Amino acid sequence: MSPKELSVAILGAGIWAKEADLPAIAALQAAQFPIKVEAVYSRSTSSASALAEAAQQTLKLDSGLTVYSDEPDREGLDELLARSDIQAVIVALPLDRQPEIVTKALKAGKHVLSEKPVAKDVKTALQLIKTYETEYKPKGLIWRVAENFECETGIRAAAEVIHSGKIGKVAFFRVSVVNYIDQESKWYQSSWRTVPDYQGGFILDGGVHTTAVLRTILPSPVVSVSGHASLTKPYLLPHDSIQSVVALDSGAHGLLELSWAAPNSARGESFTVITGTEGFLELTSGKNEAGVHGWTVKTVIGTKEPKEEKGFYKTQGVENEIKWFAEAILKGEQNAVNVGEARGAIRDVAIIQASLTSGGAPVDIKKLVEEA
Repeated sequence: MSPKELSVAILGAGIWAKEADLPAIAALQAAQFPIKVEAVYSRSTSSASALAEAAQQTLKLDSGLTVYSDEPDREGLDELLARSDIQAVIVALPLDRQPEIVTKALKAGKHVLSEKPVAKDVKTALQLIKTYETEYKPKGLIWRVAENFECETGIRAAAEVIHSGKIGKVAFFRVSVVNYIDQESKWYQSSWRTVPDYQGGFILDGGVHTTAVLRTILPSPVVSVSGHASLTKPYLLPHDSIQSVVALDSGAHGLLELSWAAPNSARGESFTVITGTEGFLELTSGKNEAGVHGWTVKTVIGTKEPKEEKGFYKTQGVENEIKWFAEAILKGEQNAVNVGEARGAIRDVAIIQASLTSGGAPVDIKKLVEEA
C-alpha cells in the first residue's frame, strides 16, 4: 500500500544537497506537497551535521534531523537504511560512490533518486541497470536518475514544439555550452572534482546535462558520434573541452560543443538551435529582466513570412524531478511523469564517452551501450 506522505533521507551533504535539493523540497512543502526529510547521511559527522542544520533552517523544522555518518562513534548508513519509517533516499554523493550506494539502498527496500550521471562510464552504468531490472524493479522498487534538465519546464516546452512538428522535420542542429571555472570556484573545490578518478572530469559531470537536453527535445535518438577532446587548463584534468559531430537515427545531424575552458566569465554561453524544414527553435538559459533564472524558448516558423514566438520558463528542474519521483511512489508510476529512466541516462553518458574516446572516428552509440 502506498504511503500518503513520502519520508526521505538525503545521502550526501555537499553543495547540491544544500543549495538544490533542500530548497526544492522546501518549495514542494510550501505548496502542500506531502514529502518530508527524516534523516541525513555523509561520510563525516561534521558534514552531515552541517546539512542537518541547513535543513532545519531551509525546511523550518521544529527539531533537528537524525544524523548518520561513517565515523566509529555514530550510527551509519546501514542503520539509516534499516529504518522502516523512511521509504526513499535521495543520493547526492561523489560519482564514484553512487552505484554502490544505489544498490545498497535498493537491497534495503528503499526507492532511490540518484544524481546524474548514472555512473562514471557506460560499462558501470549498464551493470547497475541490469542489477536493478533483474533484482529490484520486479519487487516494485523505483529507481530514477535525477537529471534536472530533463525536468525543466522550458526544455520540456521546447520538446513539445519540436515533437509536434511545428518547425517541420528536424534537419540539423547546434548546441554550445561554454563555462568558466577557476580554482576558487565552489564547484572546483569539491575534492572528487579536483582530482577526478573518472573520465572527462567536468565534461562528464556537467556535460550529461546537455546530452540529456538533446535526448529530451530531439524526436530521433543519437546513433553516431565523432569528436575530439582536449585539455586547455591543466587543473581541469583529464579533459575540459569536446567538439563533436552527432548523427541521429532520422538522418539529421548536428554539432555539439562543450567546454569548461573559457578564459573568463564573459565567454560563457549556453544555447541550442534546432533547425527544421519549416522553421527553427532556439533554447537559451539565463536571467530575464526581473533577474529570474530560467529558459527562453524562441520559435520562428514559416518559410516566406516567418512568425516569431517567445516564452520564458522559470528554472524548476530539481523541484520537478523530486516531485515526480515522489508521485511515482505515492500514486504509482503509471500516474506520474515518466522521467529519470536509467536507460535514457546511460545514453547521455555514452555520448560524452564517445566524444572523449572517438579521436575523430565515428562511434556507434547503440553498439557502445549494448556491448559495454
